[in-house]
Amino acid sequence: MSLKVERLNKSFMREISMILASEVKDKKLKEATITDVKVAGDLSSAKVYVRVLNDDEKDEIIESLNKAKGFIKAKLFERHDMKHIPELNFIYDESIDYGNKIEKIIESLNN
Repeated sequence: MSLKVERLNKSFMREISMILASEVKDKKLKEATITDVKVAGDLSSAKVYVRVLNDDEKDEIIESLNKAKGFIKAKLFERHDMKHIPELNFIYDESIDYGNKIEKIIESLNN
């Protein structure tokens, strides 16, 4: 992965978090936490990984984020000197759940 893409990943993660915290009107979206951003090497798309406080609302919040991606892209365009902002795809981050599952398996093997 190029240095430029790594910098974009970190920058987008920080900027999208700030946009959700201070500029989005939907209060439910303020509950979303951006855990990672993976911009494609050709800068055409970006996967934005999200965790939410209440797992019961995760589908609704991911759907709302995907509906608000035009607004978020516009804000990113204002903040970055780029001709084209990658297409944003918001995805629920299951890595923590997967880690907990592995931990339980290891714990059961030790017992």
